[in-house]
Amino acid sequence: MQIFKPAYYSRFSCIADQCPDSCCKEWEVEIDPQTAALYRSLESPLGECLRAVMKEDPEWGTVMSIENGRCPMWRADGLCRIQAELGHDALCKTCREFPRLCHDYGTFQELGLELSCPEAARLILTADEKPFLSDKVPGGDIPDYDEDAMSVLLETRKAALEIIQNKAYSENQMLTLLLYYGYHAQTLLDGAEAPAFRAEALLAEAKELAIPGGEQDLVHFFATLEILTLEWKNRLTAPLSPAPWTAQLRNLTRYFVERYWLQAVSDFDLVGRVKFAVVSCILIRLLGGDLLSTAQLYSKELENSPENMETVLDAAYSHSALTDQKLLGMLQ
Repeated sequence: MQIFKPAYYSRFSCIADQCPDSCCKEWEVEIDPQTAALYRSLESPLGECLRAVMKEDPEWGTVMSIENGRCPMWRADGLCRIQAELGHDALCKTCREFPRLCHDYGTFQELGLELSCPEAARLILTADEKPFLSDKVPGGDIPDYDEDAMSVLLETRKAALEIIQNKAYSENQMLTLLLYYGYHAQTLLDGAEAPAFRAEALLAEAKELAIPGGEQDLVHFFATLEILTLEWKNRLTAPLSPAPWTAQLRNLTRYFVERYWLQAVSDFDLVGRVKFAVVSCILIRLLGGDLLSTAQLYSKELENSPENMETVLDAAYSHSALTDQKLLGMLQ
C-alpha cells in the first residue's frame, strides 16, 4: 500500500502553551471506548475528575464536557493535565491525532493536516510547492469504490493542481479557472466526453457572465450557519475589508483541492466540493485581516462542523449567494 503525504506533514509539532488558539477549548472532544475505559478505571484524583466530566452523547458516545468554554483538563499554564500526569499515550484518539488527517482509499492512503490548527495552518500556507512524498508499506484493502472513477479523479486532480500552480494566471484568474475546471472534471467523472478546456476563452466568458456585488450576500449566508465562536460572529458582521490577492491563496486552494477532490468517489459530487474550495477562498479573502488567522478560524467553524459542511455542499447548487455568476463576479 502506498502512503502519500505533503512534505510539511512530518514537520508538524504541537506548540502547546504557545498556541494562539488551543484545540482544548470551545468544543466537546469525543473519547474513544478504549480510552474511556482507561479513564474510568483510574484510581487517583485525576480519575475522579475525569469521571466527573465525562458524559454520554446519543450521537457521539462518550465526550469530555467543556466548562466555561474549555476542556476541564486544560490547565492554566496551557498544558493538558492528562498528558502531564499520564503521558501522551493516555490521551484519547482525537487528542493524540489532531490535527493529523488520514484518508484511506484501500490501496493507498493520503495524510494531511487540518487547517483549523494554527501551527498546521502556518505550515500549509507557507509550504513550498512540492509533490506528495510517498512510502510503501505492507497492507491495504480491496477498494469498495468505483476504481475507474478514482482514476478519473486522480487525473483531474493532477490537472487542477497544475492550474493552481500556474503563475501565468493571477490568483483570482486561477480560482475562476478552477471553478470552470470543476464542471469539466465532473463531466469526465460522469463518463461523458468533455470539450477541450481552453483557459483564455473561459476567462473571457467569465467576464461576460459575472454578476458583481454578491459579497454581502455571501457573508450573510455564512452568518446563518452554526457559529462556534464570538470571534467568528464578529468577523461576519464587521465591515468588509478584503485582503489583497496573494500567493498564500494558492496554497490555501491547493489544501482544499488535495483534501476534498478524491472524496467525490463516494457520491460523484465533484462540483459541490470544487465550489466549496472556491467559495472558501473568496470568503477568507473578503474578511480581510491576517490570511493565516482568518483561514484557521474559518476551518475551525466550517471544516470541523459536519453540519456546516453539509449545508454548504448542498447550498452550492441551490443558494442564490453561491451561483456561479455571483462567484465569478467576486473573482473579477
